[in-house]
Amino acid sequence: MSGDKGLWDDLPEQGSPERSGRGAARLRRPEREQVGWHAAAIDDLVAPDHPVRAVWAFVNALDLRELHDRVKAREGAPGQAPPAPELMLALWLFATVEGVGSARQLDRLCGQHLAYRWLCGGVSTNHHTLSDFRVDHADVMETLLARGVASLVAEGLVALDVLAQDGVKVRAAAGAGSFRRRGRLEALEAAAKERVRQLRAEVDDDPAAGERRKQAARERAAREREGRVAAALARMKALEAERARREKTNKAAAGKQKAPRASTTDAQARVMKMADGGFRPAYNMQIVSAVDGQVIVAVDVETSGSDRGLARPALERLGEAGIEPKDYLVDGGFTKNADIEWAHGNDIRLTCPPTQSKHGTDPFAPRDDDGPGMKDWRRRMGSRDGQALYKRRAQAECPNAWARRMGLSRLLLRGKDKARATLLLFALAHNMLRDFALRAAAAGPAAA
Repeated sequence: MSGDKGLWDDLPEQGSPERSGRGAARLRRPEREQVGWHAAAIDDLVAPDHPVRAVWAFVNALDLRELHDRVKAREGAPGQAPPAPELMLALWLFATVEGVGSARQLDRLCGQHLAYRWLCGGVSTNHHTLSDFRVDHADVMETLLARGVASLVAEGLVALDVLAQDGVKVRAAAGAGSFRRRGRLEALEAAAKERVRQLRAEVDDDPAAGERRKQAARERAAREREGRVAAALARMKALEAERARREKTNKAAAGKQKAPRASTTDAQARVMKMADGGFRPAYNMQIVSAVDGQVIVAVDVETSGSDRGLARPALERLGEAGIEPKDYLVDGGFTKNADIEWAHGNDIRLTCPPTQSKHGTDPFAPRDDDGPGMKDWRRRMGSRDGQALYKRRAQAECPNAWARRMGLSRLLLRGKDKARATLLLFALAHNMLRDFALRAAAAGPAAA
């Protein structure tokens, strides 16, 4: 190495750079144009213990032959194959549990959210198909609800001897300013008919195809408006008949009320007093649940803002379905002497608090005009056992709380039938969760 001495003597001296502060940050930046392979099965999108798998297993255990029979596409015949009913029901059940009530939002989640993509398994959907499935199969959902309750009863997980009924008011898809009186509705109907006539004439006279399509769309919108106004007028006729009946029994109270009004966006919705004290268009959704187990047994939708007198119709529907409870718990809004007498005659103990008295009299004291049902009710509600039984009614508030959590606070659909379909879907989703919980509790801590 001594011979190499002076080999680099002619090179300029290299000084080390001075370090001023911190160096530049080293980062990993996205390279979106880089080509790569990402091989993964759809089943790997969600974890083995993800809740969506339990929803899919629950739906596959249901008897959906009636939905399959309604499918028009058949082997050997032309026609586009629709998504499987199991998939559509599972999507709506999982979406309901997650608080998703919009078909458009559910459609977006099917392309963006891993859990929904796992459910779809490569099957394409659209919001029209999703929306139609929800509202077209309410009868099947009601059957599935009854079968689910019967299965839990047969396995000893739920008892139907003590039932409770409660109402929850859900905001309707109608504007508060859409309610009109008869005179205004008749004027709107005449204007809508005239608009439809003008647009039809313009479509016939316009030779341009593009303009004809635009005019046809305007005509369709005008026809829909005409139909909504006509529905509001039909509803107005029913409201006026109802008011005429009230005037026969209580003319003074009916005379103090304002003239009836109907909505031009959702004719069946009624302005009701809500839980916060305000008045808004809504539907009165009735939920009957088993006190032990908190499983929803039956549902219905009413357009009356008051719960008074709704216990007997619910009990009659339960009787038609073969359900005969021994005790039926309702709150003070349902209390009606005639219903108590009717229930007593059918071996049902209707448990409800007395109405408020202006005179401060003892509501449990016997009265001369009491029938056998009222005598029994006063005796029961004045006893400690009766009051202890009524305290169990508070458990019926739990399904209402779950309804709010699942987004059942404002409807996105119009009409009583569609509102009922939404309520049935919630009841199925709620009972699915209760099914999981009850079976896990019965199996013990180890299985849970």
